[in-house]
Formats: sequence, C-alpha cells, structure tokens
Amino acid sequence: MTKELAGNRPSAYNLILPEALLSEATPERIEQINSTMESYISQKVFTQYRNSYIYVERTLLDGSIRPGIVGVIDLEEYDYAPGTTPRIRATELTVQERIPPRVAIRENAPLELSHVILLCDDERRELIEPLKLSKHSMRKLYDFSLMMGGRNIKGWLVGGDHAKALNTRIASYIRRKGQELSLVFAVGDGNHSLAAAKNCYESQKAQGIRNPLARYAMVELENIHDEAIKFEPIHRIVKGINPDELISAVRNDICAGMWGASWPVKFYAHGMRGTLHIDRKKGASALVVLQKYLDDKHLTIDYIHDTEALVRLSEGQGCLGFEMPAFDSEAKRDFFRVISESGVLPRKTFSMGHAQEKRYYLEARRIKV
Repeated sequence: MTKELAGNRPSAYNLILPEALLSEATPERIEQINSTMESYISQKVFTQYRNSYIYVERTLLDGSIRPGIVGVIDLEEYDYAPGTTPRIRATELTVQERIPPRVAIRENAPLELSHVILLCDDERRELIEPLKLSKHSMRKLYDFSLMMGGRNIKGWLVGGDHAKALNTRIASYIRRKGQELSLVFAVGDGNHSLAAAKNCYESQKAQGIRNPLARYAMVELENIHDEAIKFEPIHRIVKGINPDELISAVRNDICAGMWGASWPVKFYAHGMRGTLHIDRKKGASALVVLQKYLDDKHLTIDYIHDTEALVRLSEGQGCLGFEMPAFDSEAKRDFFRVISESGVLPRKTFSMGHAQEKRYYLEARRIKV
C-alpha cells in the first residue's frame, strides 16, 4: 500500500528497506537504495540546515500531542552490549541476528533516515518543553498529515540562539543525571538500527577510515515523563507446562511472604486465574524477576500485546499466561532507575504506542563525505 502511494515521486520509501522486508536486503536492492539517495542529493530534493535541531509535535491517535527534538547522538557514548554502562544505553536486549542486514544497508549509504526514539529522564521538563513556548519565534518547516492513519506532524527549525540555549540545557541535564544514575539517555525505539550505526562506525574506525559524520546518528529525543508518551506492556504465555506446577514453583521461588513488599502479577490458565506477588527484593521490577526465572528454566514463551488475547490464548492446553503490570506514572518514574540498576531490560518488555504512532521517516542526514 505504501509503495503504491509513493509511486514514482520522491519519497522516503525509496530510501529505506522496511523492517518487514529485511530478508530482501540483497546487494541489488541495497545498491538501488544508495543510488536513489545519490540521485535525490544531486537533484537537490533536500534542503540542508546546519548546526540546528528540529522541534516536532506529533498528533497521536487519541488526539494528544507528543513533542520531541530531532538531533544527533555521539555513538562513542552509546553501546548495546550487555554489561556495559555507557551514558546512552539500549533499553532491551539486542538480538544480534537482526543487526547484519541493517549494517549492509547503512555501510555504503550516503544518507541515514531514522525512526530511532531516544528517551530522557527529564522530570523537571527543562529540555524539550521550553521549545513549545518559543516555537512562535522559530521557522515552521512542515505541517501535514501522515499517511496510513499516522495523524499530523509539525516541525520547527531550532537554530541560532534557540540551538545555543538548547545545547546549554542538554549539557546541564547530562551533568545532573550523570550524578544520579549510570545512564542519561535510553533508547525507546529503533535500538537495532542504532546498533547497526554503532557497528558501521566501529568498523570504519578499525579500518582507519576517517569519517567524522559516521560517528553520529540521528534520533528524536522525547521526555519519558510527557503524558503523551505511553508504554504498552507485553504479556507472557508459557507453553508446554503443567500450569499448577509452575504457579506453585513461582510462588515458592520468587514471591514475597504475606508481609513482604511485592509487585502483583495476574495469571491465567484453563479454568483458573489469580494473582502472584513477586518479591521486590528479587530484582528491579516484576518483569525483570519473572523473565529471568522463566528463562533460567528454559521454558517456551510467547509474547502477547493485547490483554484479551492473553486471556483467550491462556485457555490452551498446557498454557499459563502472565499479565505484566501496566506502565503507569510510577513505572515511568522508575524506568531509568531500573535500567541503571539491572542493565538492559528483558526482550519484549514494552511497546511505545500503536504502529501508526511510531516515528515516520521524515528527515535525512549525511553520513558519508
């Protein structure tokens, strides 16, 4: 559908390979994408803005407005490897097998188009929110409806004194957060694309290739404390087990006593439902504790987004469903602390909104001289 809408006109669709088609990342397809990028550059399809950011406001499906800042991060400050403690960190476990096709697409591309969302823990609302108040004095770059039900997006150029003031606020935030936690920014969406950018940069550096543009990657920064940012929990279904036995084992091994501090986790099985109380002393969050426990037992797990689907599928023979707690204001407040204490979160921890609320490919940036 998107391909038909784009047609033969200049489009971001012709500069990317959708995630659903990564298996088609053949040398011929990648070369076609790269040559189209070169063609768009020579045709001056793009307008270049130096030393600037873009302040964006995205209208979501429920009508709320999600603000953000499009800029770049230093890949020297980012890592996705477990056990590392960079200032910019992956939130969920990175699947190594998903990185090579993305590297193949990026390594010789002259441009990057990003859907990466980076989160800050700015409870004081000092980074992004001031731009909302001063947007009337900035140049509006775009204001249009997105395709496929993505609602509206607006963007303003943040340059000159506005950019200098933002740089000062970012530096202050980094100093403050660096004293509180082991990380200052966390990847909310697009981690595998960012991991590919890191791999490409490290590969060029190892080969002695000097390309300062490759050291940076484009992202959209959003504040986790903004009310428009919603995290949807991803539930777990364990298959091929005796539900009664697993419930009993969980209660015995990782649940709190009658008076102990705990997180409530609902469970569902055929003709049975109830609540488990995961011991807060066992880890940084209910999901961290439960996922590690299930992984250590090498159980078969499916990941379900919808609660009604979870309940229905848990009725299957030998199935047990766990409904993970909702990401309420308390969970958002603790999000950075949990990552700081426990490292990357288990795979399939959360989803940032609906599919139509993901970041669309709008801006491009040179990554090759």
